[in-house]
Amino acid sequence: MKRIGEWLEIDITKEWANNTVYHVLSKELGASKAIIKKWNAASSIKKNKQKADVNHKLELGDRLYLHLFGDEDYGVIPEYKIVDVLYEDDHLLIVNKEAGIDTHPNEPNQKGTLANAIASYYQMNGLQIRVRHIHRLDKDTSGAIIFAKHDLSHTLLDQALELRKVKRTYIAIVEGKFAQTKGIIDQPIGRDRHHATRRRISPNGQKAITHYQVEQYLSSKDLSIVSLQLDTGRTHQIRVHLSSMNHPIIGDVLYGGKKGLINRQALHAAKVSLTHPLTEEEIEVEAKFPKDIHSIITKAQL
Repeated sequence: MKRIGEWLEIDITKEWANNTVYHVLSKELGASKAIIKKWNAASSIKKNKQKADVNHKLELGDRLYLHLFGDEDYGVIPEYKIVDVLYEDDHLLIVNKEAGIDTHPNEPNQKGTLANAIASYYQMNGLQIRVRHIHRLDKDTSGAIIFAKHDLSHTLLDQALELRKVKRTYIAIVEGKFAQTKGIIDQPIGRDRHHATRRRISPNGQKAITHYQVEQYLSSKDLSIVSLQLDTGRTHQIRVHLSSMNHPIIGDVLYGGKKGLINRQALHAAKVSLTHPLTEEEIEVEAKFPKDIHSIITKAQL
């Protein structure tokens, strides 16, 4: 499997031979029915460099081509901002988001988001492709975010996320000392009807599971450094779960965190691990702590 210009070339192996184009795309590559239909309508599928119908049969040694790398609208307004790239290839991009900016626009023509910066980054590198985020981080949460660079990788990464094959590790600085250094928080989360944006533990809410491990207790400040992984991706999940244990994240005023030490919630998406959706390479990237979180940890350890 390799890129040739705007096309992805796929060699048909013995295991894939004697199947239709549709079977290989859907069952072997994992493309959705909607995307295959779109490719077929746009003549974006070729067999041995000739236009192919999805019902064509493939034989050993055939080459299947997908038009994945053509020009697209960015979907957002490009706006220059330095982008901290952690990993990049033809199929995906992982960057370290700074705190204080939204992941993507929430209204038409909005600027100042990470997505606007990604569009500018693509533009400066000669790419005209849609900005496709795979997951989000809250405005005041920093750390690693994955973007897909074409519709096939978008579909495959979405599937991997849903199947919990994308592992995201967060680091939070929270108040107090934990009774147990390791555990699972299994509490459903719903909207708080008394507040427009806040969430709360609710028996009728959506299932939410958070795994936590205390990495260090900073006795001089009565703070704990905690690593967390999610089985679900509810809005404000980590913030709600930690607050429900009486260990709110410092700076997270919405959920009872202390003011003063930091001007936002001390939450950072520190690591992302996944199997590459196309090459099957194992990828693990780490996003460095931003200065505000690093400073708190350093001072508390003195």
